[in-house]
Amino acid sequence: MPRSNRPRRRTVPAKGRRQESGGEELDLSRLRMGMPTTESAPDGVWTVRTISVGNAQKVYTCPGCHRSVLPGVAHLVVWREDAMFGDEAALRERRHWHSNCWRGRSYRYR
Repeated sequence: MPRSNRPRRRTVPAKGRRQESGGEELDLSRLRMGMPTTESAPDGVWTVRTISVGNAQKVYTCPGCHRSVLPGVAHLVVWREDAMFGDEAALRERRHWHSNCWRGRSYRYR
């Protein structure tokens, strides 16, 4: 019978400890938020993160339709990737969009 290349026991790091591979500590709340994706459009490069129903806990105003994004409604958080004043300024200017409003937005320049 051929031998397996898998380890016999799984080693789970203790709570609060770093992984043995030297990687960062696991942040489960960040993992639940979803991985941000990058979208390129005529109006710039955008970072888009999906907010699930369970993580939507506040009321925001959608810049696409100017209506409220209510708690318990899945939506998107969007910020510029290529912000003029740096990453921190881009994060401060992030906006919560309805998914349909983001997909159907127009690229009018103001």
